[in-house]
Amino acid sequence: MSTPVVTPTEAAGGHAEGEGGLRWWAAFTSSPTLRLAVRRILIAIPVMLGVTFLTSVLLNLLPGDAASALLGANATPQEIRQLYLKLHLNESFFVRYWQWLDGVFHGHLGVSLQNTQPVAQIIGQHLPVTFELIVYSTLVMVFVTIPIAMLCARRPGGIVDRITMILSMGFLSIPQFVLGLLFVLVFAVVWKIFPALGYTPITQSLGANLKDFTLPALTIALPFSGFYIRLLRGDLIEQMESQDYVVTARAKGFGSWYILTRHAFRNSLISFVTIVGLNVAQLFAYTVIVEEIFGLPGLGYQLLTGVSDRNTPLVQAIVLVFAGIVVIVNLFTDLTYGVIDPRVRYGRSAI
Repeated sequence: MSTPVVTPTEAAGGHAEGEGGLRWWAAFTSSPTLRLAVRRILIAIPVMLGVTFLTSVLLNLLPGDAASALLGANATPQEIRQLYLKLHLNESFFVRYWQWLDGVFHGHLGVSLQNTQPVAQIIGQHLPVTFELIVYSTLVMVFVTIPIAMLCARRPGGIVDRITMILSMGFLSIPQFVLGLLFVLVFAVVWKIFPALGYTPITQSLGANLKDFTLPALTIALPFSGFYIRLLRGDLIEQMESQDYVVTARAKGFGSWYILTRHAFRNSLISFVTIVGLNVAQLFAYTVIVEEIFGLPGLGYQLLTGVSDRNTPLVQAIVLVFAGIVVIVNLFTDLTYGVIDPRVRYGRSAI
């Protein structure tokens, strides 16, 4: 019996391919961070499906239909009936939802019922506006919250601390839409520093673009900052008053400001980042209101228009995008813990 001949190339190739697969699997199983990311993404899929399904159910329960909303009150029953059939509204709710979901799995988010424009194209046009508003608001929150909270924690009960607590409670108590209208009245009508309405693309003029976004960003950021300042201030004060490493640092001759900025702040940063990540969904909810007040052509404005017109494919797609961004931000927040504090490690129980 003859022995099969295996060439060195075949042997090396097969061996290399097997080793490559084993190396990839070993790298995956030995990386807690990678396992965490994959696990969170897998969990996010049913969550996002559930969000879109619930959105569709709520839209379906609203009185009226898309045909009547799009044609208006002056449309004849015959015109409404023709558009009703054209939009396939005569089909059952579950059939329409499955057709949309099947399109999503194939990379197609559907077509707007209002103008037959692809929903993906609408999102691509308006998402940058909402994204810039959220980034600008987040930067304002961070640069307002951290310095003021550290000043308050430096001298609890001092004049800065008392004034800050009063202002933060005031911003927390004022509804978002009222605060936006107050900013328009003061800074746009009386002082004429910023425009009340309008949007200038950043490609046309950076200065005009930032002016257009300043009042909306402040409207979103200041109530959040009021909450974050109180949270971070309390955590910093607790660190400075009860932690052993603070006593050790003071025994070594370090000043309070050095201990606060170099040690206490870093230990308080994890809780601060956690709360910021958890509030991303609320941040998107506020953009819907603020974009309507200041006339910004973002996804929030499109969402309100879609709900008003019963434009289900558009609303479902925007909600899906918002949910996806929230999932990504929360995953990024979890992965940031290891950067802030190298002692944080994700074991199997963390996923």
